[in-house]
Amino acid sequence: MKKTIRTNYGTPPSRPIRAAGTNTAVPESRSSLAQIEAALEGAGLVVLGAFHPGPEDGVPAYSAQHGTATIVLGGNGGGAMWPFFEAYARHGENPLNAWSSDLFGRLAAQFGARAASPADGPPFHPFQRWALKSGQVFASPVGILIHPEYGLWHSYRGALLFAERLDLPAAVTRANPCDACREKPCLSACPVDAFQPGIYDVKRCAGHIGGNKNAGKPNDCRMTGCRARHACPVGQKHAYPPAQAQFHMAAFIGKHGTRDKS
Repeated sequence: MKKTIRTNYGTPPSRPIRAAGTNTAVPESRSSLAQIEAALEGAGLVVLGAFHPGPEDGVPAYSAQHGTATIVLGGNGGGAMWPFFEAYARHGENPLNAWSSDLFGRLAAQFGARAASPADGPPFHPFQRWALKSGQVFASPVGILIHPEYGLWHSYRGALLFAERLDLPAAVTRANPCDACREKPCLSACPVDAFQPGIYDVKRCAGHIGGNKNAGKPNDCRMTGCRARHACPVGQKHAYPPAQAQFHMAAFIGKHGTRDKS
């Protein structure tokens, strides 16, 4: 499957375009995609997509008076964000969500945007649907969205919503990297076979990561990250550092399971 995607998010738009179909002035943003990209880079994050949403996309309005004409998705591509998060004064049950919300709130104020977070809700924003709409990612056999550069090592930390219709980079057509992957090692790497085509057994996965049946033996999934992700040949250089992998796995166990007492 091929998809038209946008590239060169560091290229500044030539000019902002006001929302069509109305004479009402929309708030002017104080940004270009290059500026947004630079600001995200200052926190170890990247622009993971941007598009002009329609009513079917479920994107919140910029304000009560103005709809959203452009949405920019930001997040981590690999582990570059980890040192910035580690320096953050962690608090609450979900410190990564708190860090992300604080960061995107400040970015929204800086650029004249509205911030949206995957943690907002319920109801929760459809970030995965937005990601697919942006054209930057594809579905993978293990259910995680795959990025042509970052592979399975990326995550959406927030979005910036603009009343202005910003110019976006030229789109190019790329194929889903999974289509050319005959072996699909991601499906056979899991030590407990939690992944099957179209199926992810969360309980089995959580039981393995949080279990103590193999006490005394290293659990590499818990210590260095999911084996299925590591097996994917795309974006391997962007694999999370061990400290970040352990943080995510601990959060996963806290949400989906308890440690096996056997």
